Amino acid sequence: MMRNESPTPKVTFDENDFLTAASAGLKQSPRSIPPKFFYDARGSQLFDQICATPEYYPTRTETAILERYGAQMAGQIGASCVLIELGSGSASKTPLLLRHLSDDAIYVPIDICEPHLLHSTARLQTLFPQMVMRPLCADYTQLSALELRGNPAQRQVIFFPGSTIGNYAPDEAVQLLKQASQWVGADGGLLIGVDSKKLPERLNAAYNDAAGHTAAFNLNLLVRMQRELGAQLDTDSFSHYAFYNPTLGRIEMHLVSRYYQTIRLGEASFVFEAGETIHSENSYKYTAHEFEQLALAAGWHLKTTWSDAEGLFNVHYLSRSPAEPRHLLRFDTP
Repeated sequence: MMRNESPTPKVTFDENDFLTAASAGLKQSPRSIPPKFFYDARGSQLFDQICATPEYYPTRTETAILERYGAQMAGQIGASCVLIELGSGSASKTPLLLRHLSDDAIYVPIDICEPHLLHSTARLQTLFPQMVMRPLCADYTQLSALELRGNPAQRQVIFFPGSTIGNYAPDEAVQLLKQASQWVGADGGLLIGVDSKKLPERLNAAYNDAAGHTAAFNLNLLVRMQRELGAQLDTDSFSHYAFYNPTLGRIEMHLVSRYYQTIRLGEASFVFEAGETIHSENSYKYTAHEFEQLALAAGWHLKTTWSDAEGLFNVHYLSRSPAEPRHLLRFDTP
């Protein structure tokens, strides 16, 4: 029996948000557009293709960690919890955790792309027909605790895989984690995937795959501006550029103007010199200690960390309560 209590997700984000953000971002110096606008239906498909490339290690590494330690994770977060997944996307890794939860657990996937959200939730519902699923189409940064209020008798736990937290500057990440702590209450939990710092050549390869999926993903932002906002621009006049900035500990992704040109958006015109960029994404990398300190600044207390044998990726479990027992760090072995 299907247990989806909200077959039509509530849309809580501003439909004009893209136009406002794009216009404001192109007026800035340096120019930038928030990475959340990558994820229309095409962008979501391209991201799934990126995750399957041999260069992009985060997805398969985090999947292996969840495969091996999912039962331990479920035991710590509580098998009867309300699991709130931020930016659920295709939710390809989610079954590795859901399979260890009780039938009375509630799953709340949140994603900004409605078609992707509906498709992935329907797929998960067939795998877990007894579990209540409440998909929510929204920009999770704009949510309030009221919109996420569940059964007060069940513990609320945020699931934030994929190292998406790295898309936020450290101060922004602290604010988002503070906001998340308000959603789940005093006894809430957070299970989060975080990419580790590593050799620049490994990172640079991951964001410049030979198949060109990351380049297409980046350039799709311009395609979307043409289609949805009526922007007058030539997508072929921009190139994908991604590199690791070791000083800031982040991958930077840019769209580089190949020559002097003008983008027209609404009544505004934006002149680009050759080599000028639109900064489209950051992806911060953290050591386990660095992330523990960042989370502590937001009121979260680290309890357990699971990692792979190479130390490429960490999955952290954190609690609002410092009194909850802290476990030894757990690391995968070859």
